[in-house]
Amino acid sequence: MRRDVFQAIADPTRRQIINLIAHNTLNLNKVAEQFEVSRPAISKHIKILEECGLLNIKQVGRERFCEANLESLNEVSDWIEQYKAMWNKKLDALEQYLNELQAKETITNLSKPNKIKTKQNGKRK
Repeated sequence: MRRDVFQAIADPTRRQIINLIAHNTLNLNKVAEQFEVSRPAISKHIKILEECGLLNIKQVGRERFCEANLESLNEVSDWIEQYKAMWNKKLDALEQYLNELQAKETITNLSKPNKIKTKQNGKRK
């Protein structure tokens, strides 16, 4: 079964595994040692990551090593980018609107006559 990359990054444990192997190629035991869950649970997470194409398992002698293959994350980046562009456009429009409101307020305040402050007894300061 081919899973998609969004499934892989949906789980916090899998995100931690990705972070671990993004920096170093590690054998399965070293990855499992980093977590307080069982070795079989980590193996299931690794299997999902492998099915999503985010890591490759290399057999070296009797050991299996996890190696990151993060090109699949480009799909997530592309998906996020469309929403980033939309929100930037909306925030730019909001900024422009707020600037226009501020400019109108400044003009209104400048056009009002200055009030002369008086003391309590009615004499000008």
